[in-house]
Amino acid sequence: MSDQTLHDEASAADRWLRSYYALRGAVSVLWVAAALTVGTMSPFVAGALLMVYPAWDAVANVIDARQNGGLRRNPTQAFNTVVSSVTTVGVAFALAASMNAVLGVFGVWAALSGLLQLATAVRRWKRVGGQWLMIVSGAQSAAAGAMFLRQAGAPETPSVADIAPYAAFGAFYFLVSAVWLTVSAARRSRDAARTAR
Repeated sequence: MSDQTLHDEASAADRWLRSYYALRGAVSVLWVAAALTVGTMSPFVAGALLMVYPAWDAVANVIDARQNGGLRRNPTQAFNTVVSSVTTVGVAFALAASMNAVLGVFGVWAALSGLLQLATAVRRWKRVGGQWLMIVSGAQSAAAGAMFLRQAGAPETPSVADIAPYAAFGAFYFLVSAVWLTVSAARRSRDAARTAR
């Protein structure tokens, strides 16, 4: 495989991740806005939002994996898809029990999906830039999962608003990653133009 082919593949992966991270960040921002407004006023909407969040994560992992050779070539994302899908079903059952149960399910999911996101970022490190943010995000997600599990056992009844900060941090990391990759690509183009002169 020629250097030019490798460069073209890296550029395509870079462009895809910029768009993908921006989309994930935007969806998370919308979810947080909905959770903190209508979600706090309607238990039905809150329940729907709590199921939508892991379901969207599952779909997003499938979309990203397909852009990068498919689920077989991306085992961490394949496993993340399964974890997020099972979590969606788990949240649906937990809603019938209590919000503490829902928070417990979210805790397990946040921990597992965070570690899988971290593993995906490490795997991509050599090929695509900006992955250090995804590594930090994955580690923080795992830590948030442990916190959710602790809070789930508390006597206080949590709400969708208690999960909103977790989603907000996710949005932050995705959006900053998109900006980071965009700035890096612009610098590389500028440097290449200077070299060609």
